[in-house]
Parts: sequence; C-alpha cells; structure tokens
Amino acid sequence: MSVIGIIPARYGSSRFPGKPLADILGRSMIQRVYEQCKKASSLNEVIVATDDERIFNHVLGFGGKVIMTSSSHPSGTDRCNEVIQSLTEQYDIAINIQGDEPYINPEQIDQVATLFSSAEVSIATLAKKIEDKNIITDINSPKAIFDANGIAINFCREIENPIAEKEYFKHIGIYGYRTKTLAEICKLPPSKNEIKERLEQLRWLDNNYIIKVGITTHEGISVDTPEDIEKIKAQMR
Repeated sequence: MSVIGIIPARYGSSRFPGKPLADILGRSMIQRVYEQCKKASSLNEVIVATDDERIFNHVLGFGGKVIMTSSSHPSGTDRCNEVIQSLTEQYDIAINIQGDEPYINPEQIDQVATLFSSAEVSIATLAKKIEDKNIITDINSPKAIFDANGIAINFCREIENPIAEKEYFKHIGIYGYRTKTLAEICKLPPSKNEIKERLEQLRWLDNNYIIKVGITTHEGISVDTPEDIEKIKAQMR
C-alpha cells in the first residue's frame, strides 16, 4: 500500500495572513509540519500543496517538495485531490495533514494509515477522549461519534444533553482517503447536514462512505492566531 502525505498551505487567512511562514524558534511553521511528516514511517512521499508563490519558494528553499494548486479550492480536501490528479505516480492512500500543527506527532499519521487494513474503509480519521467536560459543549471543537468497531455514525459541534458517565470524543482534524474515494467526494455537492454543522465530513457520511475512526492519545497544538505562536514558543522553550 503506497501512502502520500499532503499538507495544504494557504497564505490567506482572516485571522493570521501568511500563517505557514510564521517563525517558530528559527523555522517556519510549514517547515516544522513538513519535518514532522517526514518522520512518519508510513509515508512514501510528502508534498506541500499551496496557492502562493511565497510559500512555494520557501518550501523549495528548505528542500521540501511542493506543488502549486488553484486558489479557488473551498477546502484542503479539494486541494489534496488536485495534487493527486496532477501526479504521474499512483498512490493508494492520501493523508491530508493540517498545515497549522507544527508539532504533529508522526505516530498519528501512521495510525491513520493503519486504519485502511480493511478494504471496506474509504476514509479514516482520529478522535481523542474528552477529559475536559467544557469541550463537550464547545462548538469550536467538533466531536466524533462512532460505534464499537470504530465506524463513524455522526460528527457534530455540540453534544446535546450529555450523559455524565458516558465517554465522548473530540475529533482530530487529520484525514486519510483512498485516492479513488478522494476523487469521488470532491465531486459531491454539500449536504444539508454539512451546511448545518459546517463540517465537510458529514457530506461523506450522508453519501454512505465508511469512515473509520481511530482513538489517539495525542493532542495536537494548532495555530490560529499570532498569539498561538507565542504560546507554542513558550512551551517549547
């Protein structure tokens, strides 16, 4: 099974323009993500997918592989698909890796890849048990709901009427797709549930794609604002 890791990296961001190029203790955020991905034993290739020449040239400058993609993509999923369609080499699995988690644990990437051991799995992702009960009602932290076999039933932003003794899981935003599936889901129109919750994975569920959810113990540190960079710097020092 051949696996490619793709890191979508846009320059434009309403809260943090140029975020991929932000310096974190001497290296850009996108370089740190790239270097973490290269540590994943499951990946046969790692490519940054960007829509900006500054990011493109920067990745080339540190020795990384990068492809220029359209600026009109509505999501990182679509950007990943453009990369897959542009390559001459064929891959079985594409893993969409967030470009704003500079210290992503390579074990999470490898774990996503292992979830495709069953032929029925079209898409794979991760979830982490919620320890802080405040997250259950935090709409900015999507939740994953899955059965005893790890097959996704639903994704939502808030658990209504949570049961005290029940376990709930925060969705971790890393996705793996069979490349055939990736091409298919990028042609689908948004579903009603997706529009309501603002979660693209609901489009896939609504169209009967099987999503396997793995449980991780790692909590990623994502960067949304310049202030987040300072917090990460403080932790790493």
